[in-house]
Amino acid sequence: MSGCQEGFVGVFDSGVGGISVLRSLVSELPHEDFRFFGDSANAPYGEKTVSQVLDLSRGIVEGFLADGAKAIVIACNTATSVAAAALRSAHPDVPIIGIEPALKPAARALPHGRILVMATEVTLRLDKYHELAEAWGGECEVIPVPCPGLAARIERGNLDAPDLREMIRGFVGDYSGHVDGVVLGCTHYPFVRRQIADIVGQDVRFFDGGAGTARQLRVRLVGAGLLADRDRSGRVEFASSLDTPAELELYRSFFDLSV
Repeated sequence: MSGCQEGFVGVFDSGVGGISVLRSLVSELPHEDFRFFGDSANAPYGEKTVSQVLDLSRGIVEGFLADGAKAIVIACNTATSVAAAALRSAHPDVPIIGIEPALKPAARALPHGRILVMATEVTLRLDKYHELAEAWGGECEVIPVPCPGLAARIERGNLDAPDLREMIRGFVGDYSGHVDGVVLGCTHYPFVRRQIADIVGQDVRFFDGGAGTARQLRVRLVGAGLLADRDRSGRVEFASSLDTPAELELYRSFFDLSV
């Protein structure tokens, strides 16, 4: 594919969460065509086994490539941790960009801070997270906060509902007023950044991997000669394994959401 500007960038996640990354990608690269696939029928990946996540990710990527994708973004922390290396090995000529908990920029910004890392249980168990924590924890106090069920609840929308706020309070309420930063280690969580801030404190700094992933995609496209022409307008398409009009409308509403 090297040198060809045609084709789209395939972006996938277990559901709506990856749309937070898609928003960053479109902002960084407005001339590119993006096709987002949410595997909502199998969401959330953070509560599946490693082998299940790997198999699902492989199937999605093979579908993208069969349709002419020129690059892939894994807009899911869990799928990146589980599948990125295997996917890159299987498709060495395709730029495949993943996402990871933004602990590095958090540690740099708050070198002596108390930092919560909100993520799925799978992400916090895997070696990738522990390597990040060891490499960038430094003099910070890094506190992993597993959030079982939060991604699945965000999938349902209605983000200001009392039950969702109470769920978030259950995860981070004990840290209210006693934390400097929060790493949003699941792509679903940026959609409830405001609700989290209402609980932990309005002065707390938030970090997620969307912007860094977008910059990395630009670097890889430029390096491969795959960047789209600047004189065109890009398109965004949505698809889901839960293929209903209501689900696709939910995706569009998250894409347009003010957060």
